[in-house]
Amino acid sequence: MKTFEHYLDQYAELAIRVGLNVQKDQTVVIMTPIACADFVRKITKKAYDAGAKDVLIDWDDDEVKALRLKHAPESTLREYPMWRAKGLEELAKGGAAFLQIYAPNADLLKDVDPERVAISSKTTATAREGFLHYMRSNQVNWLMISYPTAEWSAKVFPNLHESERIGKLWEQIFKLTRADAEDPVAAWNTHVQQLTSKQEMLNGLHFKQLHLQAPGTDLYIELAPKHQWVAAGSTTDSGIFFLPNIPTEEVFTMPLRGGTNGTVRSTLPLSYQGSLIDGFSLTFENGKVVSATAEVGQEVLNKMLDMDEGARYLGEVALVPYDSPISQSGIIYYNTLFDENASCHVALGNSYPFTIEGGTTMSPEELIENGYNKSLIHVDFMIGSTEMNIDGIAADGSRVPLFRKGNWA
Repeated sequence: MKTFEHYLDQYAELAIRVGLNVQKDQTVVIMTPIACADFVRKITKKAYDAGAKDVLIDWDDDEVKALRLKHAPESTLREYPMWRAKGLEELAKGGAAFLQIYAPNADLLKDVDPERVAISSKTTATAREGFLHYMRSNQVNWLMISYPTAEWSAKVFPNLHESERIGKLWEQIFKLTRADAEDPVAAWNTHVQQLTSKQEMLNGLHFKQLHLQAPGTDLYIELAPKHQWVAAGSTTDSGIFFLPNIPTEEVFTMPLRGGTNGTVRSTLPLSYQGSLIDGFSLTFENGKVVSATAEVGQEVLNKMLDMDEGARYLGEVALVPYDSPISQSGIIYYNTLFDENASCHVALGNSYPFTIEGGTTMSPEELIENGYNKSLIHVDFMIGSTEMNIDGIAADGSRVPLFRKGNWA
């Protein structure tokens, strides 16, 4: 019988060997909450086993972050230690690999003034814009995975006894990341091939628009003229193939910045920087959000949309079938990394350059000319359901059914 440690070991191996695909003599940077310390040590050993020349840990602590946002003078929230931002940028420039361990606490900042959170978020995003460009343009191999914490597991399984929650969440993570497979690497190779076949099919159809319809949603999304669909993995400029997210079930591309019109309604809660936004609807005109209402988190939603000019435009549209394993688990994870892979979704904010042909070598001006949206944020939110229908619309106006009742047509 396989033990917990066996599956944990396979999860760590999967992260380093498949997701991040660490290369010999590569520096690995692990960005993590201190709650994940034991797992970080295991990951670090795996990285050295894979040939890493050095492993650097960028520790964080949610409770300390919350204390700062509650009590520090507002002036300090407008400051960011540039040595830290420049350090990450220099590591990226030098070809380091970046692993982020995400352990969300959706209620962490529910009692903090959203204005203070917005100030701090904008300051951080602005300071780290150079570093984030390396990741968003796939100039480095990077990966995001999740780790259960007491706070996160309590949010997902509030009806379970405290002693059962983390174990149950680990069980789900192992299953949904295929870490519990007899051969996780082979399982991921098969999965990547399946997603890639959808990617190739969509790229062969060259749609001009998508039309999404569901209760509360009637949305036309014009795609960037040179858009290309992407699935599962990406390749760096130096030829390293990696999976940015584990798990992943999506096929996604770039909307044209000014080409979205209609209304869309969320179907799952959005955990955004320690606060929850739920039951929200957005109305778009010529690409821009002109109206936004939320049943929960209205002020947080407003602050997110006001982050900068690009925050009100879409940067991504992603197709995920309702019969994906994460959706079929029937669990809301309050973690975008999981929830976005349970549902078709769109993202407000920054586009990914690699989702248009030649995008990673374009100048900023060329990207914008080709429909790119620039923003400090990139926030995915879930819109899919069993009632979601999607048509692809060709340049001549003809339609191809893509999704019916939440799944591929």
